[in-house]
Parts: sequence; structure tokens; C-alpha cells
Amino acid sequence: MSGAGAPDQRPVDCHELRVAIVAASWHETVMDGLVEGARRACRDYKVEEPHLVRVPGTFELPVVAQALAAQGYDAVVALGVVIRGGTPHFEYVCRAATDGLLRVGLDHQTAIGFGVLTCDEEEQALDRAGLDRSREDKGYEAAAAALTTGQTLRWIRRGYA
Repeated sequence: MSGAGAPDQRPVDCHELRVAIVAASWHETVMDGLVEGARRACRDYKVEEPHLVRVPGTFELPVVAQALAAQGYDAVVALGVVIRGGTPHFEYVCRAATDGLLRVGLDHQTAIGFGVLTCDEEEQALDRAGLDRSREDKGYEAAAAALTTGQTLRWIRRGYA
């Protein structure tokens, strides 16, 4: 796991953005950390009330993100975790979530924060979940990326960029 090379970004004021967080339910401890990290980023970026939607698993993230984008959200933060097992299920779910979320962003020109952890073991997920003992906070990072991108898209639509 790296973490090296991350941009040194300071929060910007995104209070005008409508923001949703869609989060899977599997691996409750990891998901609670990711959701709290995303909420913390929203507070740092001056977004007071992000709308939180829970889905059963990571596979369901794209369809709900698409529905939220269609409702006019400026940014959707997608959070999930898939831990490799002994079957090809890992590859199928990871590919479906990645491709689906990319498609939502492109089709709706909506900022999508990609906070899907794809890990070989649970310890890796816990280390990225933004918990007290974690080395990384991927929920925060995904939200910050979505907010910054959402702000950029808003500026472009207004003719400022």
C-alpha cells in the first residue's frame, strides 16, 4: 500500500453543491470509517448536509449513484469494500462497480468520488478506512475528490473555465 504521491489539497468552499454519499453495508466497521471520513470531508468543504443512502453491497453502488445523479446531485461519493476470496466473485464485483461508476459520471457529467476499497484481506481494508488505527482515510479522499471535481464542473457550466 502506498499513499505516496497524494495531492496536497486544501479544502475549498463547496457549500453550493448538492452532495450524496452512497455506501455499501458489507464489512460494517470498514464502512462506518469510510462514511465518517466522507462526512468529515464534507464538513471541511462546507457541505452541511450530504444525503446518505445505504445499499446492500458494492455491486449496487452504480445503479443508486445513477439515480442520485439523475436527481441533480452535483457530486456522489460511492463507498464500498470488496475483499478477495477464493472465487472470481471479487473480479466481477470490482469490475462492475468500477465500470458502472465511471459510466454514471460520464453519462450524467456528475462528479463521482470513487471510494471502493479492493483488498486482498480485511486488514488492508481496515488500514484504509480512516479509523483511529488506520494509515489512510479513503472515505475522506473520495469525498474530497468528488467535491473538488463537482466544483470544477460547476465553474465550467457557468463559463468560468
